[in-house]
Amino acid sequence: MKPTARLHELGQSLWLDNITRTMLDDGTLAGYIGELSVTGLTSNPTIFDKAISKGDAYDEQIGELAAAGLEGEALFFELALADLRRAAELFEPVNSRTGGVDGWVSLEVSPLLADDAERTLAEARDLHGRAAPNTLIKIPGTEAGRAAIEEAIFEGIPINVTLLFSSEQYLGAAEAFMRGLERRIEAGLNPVVPSVASLFMSRWDVAVAGDVPAELHNRLGIAVGGRAYAAYRNLLASQRWLRLANEGARPQRLLWASTGTKDPEASDVLYVEALASPFTVNTMPENTLLAFGDHGEPGDTVPEDGAEAEEVLAAFAGAGIDVGALAARLQQEGKDAFVASWRELLGTIAEQRGQVAQPAGG
Repeated sequence: MKPTARLHELGQSLWLDNITRTMLDDGTLAGYIGELSVTGLTSNPTIFDKAISKGDAYDEQIGELAAAGLEGEALFFELALADLRRAAELFEPVNSRTGGVDGWVSLEVSPLLADDAERTLAEARDLHGRAAPNTLIKIPGTEAGRAAIEEAIFEGIPINVTLLFSSEQYLGAAEAFMRGLERRIEAGLNPVVPSVASLFMSRWDVAVAGDVPAELHNRLGIAVGGRAYAAYRNLLASQRWLRLANEGARPQRLLWASTGTKDPEASDVLYVEALASPFTVNTMPENTLLAFGDHGEPGDTVPEDGAEAEEVLAAFAGAGIDVGALAARLQQEGKDAFVASWRELLGTIAEQRGQVAQPAGG
């Protein structure tokens, strides 16, 4: 049995953190589903920027959309939705077999709206209405994002909460999710609204690499993950959640994001092996998925209490690392990076649009 299949057997869903039109056209994604136990997919502005800027796979559609007068964000979302509808179709059998637990793709609202709950919600409604049914709409877990998340869940829109870095930020997202469900139950609506909460891992270790002794290198992200997993399991055992479950609600699954190793001296499957955990999702960059499929070793799963997480976090505190302050900084930096990626993406689309709109020989 391949390492990816063994990890799936432990109870974790493996999603691909990538999408290109080429991997849809040449069967690569279908191969990952069949051979590497991939059961879902996530996307972001950087992923689409790389996909659109390389080769000519998008030129024909860009030309058609340009001729129809589309540009900027409107043109981008048409390109993204075309790819994600095809990917969603590949995952539909998993989505159907699991009753909507697995088999999802994700599409992000404009990062420019991260601090505007009303506009975020409006865009989430619009994208949900145009996307395949098994599409999660990504909303950042910022203060404004949490307000939009609660309303979106109340309206029955499946949500991937992104840009979470700590157990406190995760619990804020979970609170918004549960409030949305409680309001649905009070209104007599079906409480089954799929959602995941995406906790970013490797950026923690990049942030402190030059500030801690060697014995603490590449240990902070995993410790933060252990603390968050304990918070997740405690929430699922809470009286509040059990009341919701009794009404038919399903949990918002914890998702491990940014699980590609950034340190070239560390294992290329470090975060995947360390974060094996039942009833969670790990969305992996393509090279990380392939590396794990080749030489990964799924070992023990993360204990429900997070194992040594608190001990390791205490060591970081002793080394002068304020984890709470760093979590806030990382979320802000992540938000800023998504905005920068979004603007680069729109610049790429404008350039491609200009090129394909040029007459032959012009």
